[in-house]
Amino acid sequence: MTAVAIDIRALGVGDLNAIEVIERRAYRTPWSRSMFASELAKSTSVCLGAFEGDRLIGYVVNSRYVDAWHVMNVAVDPDHQRRGIATQLLERVFELTGSEERRGYTLEVRVSNLDAIQLYQKLGFQQQGLRRGYYTDNREDAVIMWREPVP
Repeated sequence: MTAVAIDIRALGVGDLNAIEVIERRAYRTPWSRSMFASELAKSTSVCLGAFEGDRLIGYVVNSRYVDAWHVMNVAVDPDHQRRGIATQLLERVFELTGSEERRGYTLEVRVSNLDAIQLYQKLGFQQQGLRRGYYTDNREDAVIMWREPVP
């Protein structure tokens, strides 16, 4: 089987249906459609999709705050995980936002999501704290991770 190249590009409202399908498959407490629509509408957000041909297979939602970029949501369709797609998405975010040298990157991740924690560490994030009871479905704690800006 011939590998199809992954194209990373900006997401738009026309991608909401595909985003919702992946979000429901990837997370037990998915974001709502309106949450995605809100982020897509913000001028301070960077929302990117990974496309295989015309099919969305993953995405990242990143929002700019005063002193940091907040990685709000990263998901890859379960049928396409472990192919480096999340890494490609995050590396593209770093490329697009790297000129803002004063801003680092932050995110929260479930303490039980060891694969994601390992991925984020590989990309330069370090554990900086804990948010107790952060996740509403089971009150699981979240690890707060931080990545320094790269000069």
